[in-house]
Amino acid sequence: MHQPMTTLTPAEALQRLQEGNQRYVSGWRLHPRQGADRRAELLPGQQPFAVVLTCSDSRVPPEIIFDQGLGDLFVIRVAGNVVDEIGLASVEYAVAHLHTPLVVVLGHTRCGAITAALAGGPPEGHLPALMALLEPTVAPLRGGTSEVVDQAARLNARRMAEQLSTAQPILAPRVHAGNLQIVAACYHLDNGEVELLAPGNPG
Repeated sequence: MHQPMTTLTPAEALQRLQEGNQRYVSGWRLHPRQGADRRAELLPGQQPFAVVLTCSDSRVPPEIIFDQGLGDLFVIRVAGNVVDEIGLASVEYAVAHLHTPLVVVLGHTRCGAITAALAGGPPEGHLPALMALLEPTVAPLRGGTSEVVDQAARLNARRMAEQLSTAQPILAPRVHAGNLQIVAACYHLDNGEVELLAPGNPG
């Protein structure tokens, strides 16, 4: 079935997310597009205006913190907001087939996955697969100050955003052409604010 396309540019999509987060922080959420009429509207297909790759942490629900509704966000959640083959494929699907113009890699403060990776030690079960994806971020930061967890969370979001931005053959050409924007951000648990992170600065 042919999927409808969003008419938002990458910049407009990012502005829409930022405005939604400002409403959430201020306590004036609109709870938009969440009723039965919206469900019916989405029956022919979806046209999310943003992909949000974020942590599985229950305190970081994208539709709530960005004050968005049904069908607005294509959400991918995995502990530590890491990019593996399945996560990359999910982003590629949204970009190539749903024509989503924006990808946000959203880390957060006090991240448990980052904390565990910094602590090291032998992980249980299937956790080694997750720790391996976080190791390049946390290895240079072990033994730092008490702020190192949040520093690592920011750095990890930037690393994953860069990994997506250079991914061939689908994402990188669209970024280069200006049809897709991929940004890193950090959600602050204490006040609800989503901080956009400039590329290349680990702090």
